[in-house]
Amino acid sequence: MAFSDNIFVFNIFHFKIMKKTILVFLIIFCFSCKNEKHKQDETIQVEKIRPSVLLETLKYTPGNKPMISVHRGGKGLKYYPENCLETLKYINDSIKAIFEVDVAQTKDSILVLMHDNTLDRTTTGEGNISNFTFKELQTFNLEDDFGNQTKFKIPLFKDVLEWAKANAVVLTIDIKRSVAVEDVVQSIRAVEAEDVSVIITYDLIQAERANAIAPELLLSVSARNNKEFEWLLHSGIPTENMIAFTGTRLSPDSLYTKIHSYGIKTMLGTLGNLDKRAETRGDSLYNVWVKKGIDVIATDRPFAVAKAINE
Repeated sequence: MAFSDNIFVFNIFHFKIMKKTILVFLIIFCFSCKNEKHKQDETIQVEKIRPSVLLETLKYTPGNKPMISVHRGGKGLKYYPENCLETLKYINDSIKAIFEVDVAQTKDSILVLMHDNTLDRTTTGEGNISNFTFKELQTFNLEDDFGNQTKFKIPLFKDVLEWAKANAVVLTIDIKRSVAVEDVVQSIRAVEAEDVSVIITYDLIQAERANAIAPELLLSVSARNNKEFEWLLHSGIPTENMIAFTGTRLSPDSLYTKIHSYGIKTMLGTLGNLDKRAETRGDSLYNVWVKKGIDVIATDRPFAVAKAINE
């Protein structure tokens, strides 16, 4: 082989190496750009997540006035059904309260207010709510707790969020098992209702998952005894993201004191037996429970509670 042939082979070989080097460089460069863009997108996403004002406004402070949480958006009211937007408006026109509502999902994945899996008890319809599209549900009317048919319809969760935001009304949101927490959080963020929304959880696993999905939101967490509260304290959930539901029975005063020491409000579910006790023995019992260390009374008797604690 001639010398010139060797040069030619060498140049071809050298060109191939350079071509591979340039290709590798381009791959690395493109990957780096993509990775950098991903980091920028993550940064932008984090910046978009602003903590709810409820983390500050609903934290425990000594001397705060007790609050009322209306169970299922209002129960036991003639011609005003539970989980009904018109019922929320009716109660809100008379007393200052927060509203606990239940979120279910239709066949076509629309979020609505409904406590039961079926339509039988609270509407003129029958069957599982998951078997109906939202449009089909609108052919039924809501019924009150006494079986009276009303002209009111099953409300969209979105509409309730928008009303709550417009009127600065806090909602505590009970998510039914068939509904994904992510879908509820997405709806809250879509209408920018973070400042009026509290997610209800029932155990530590639910609370940790909800906090991971929506770290900006306040959570109602189960702290019925010292053991459950200790679990929460050792979880990754910041205490400022908690309001402590202490159950539907009275706990020792020491539990309320301990919860308060972390800047967390306490909520007692008087709905059921305690409401009945107050109705029988006198509504002044609500004030007795407030003095024990209860900050929020979750009740089926919002008007009676409001009268008692405001006297």
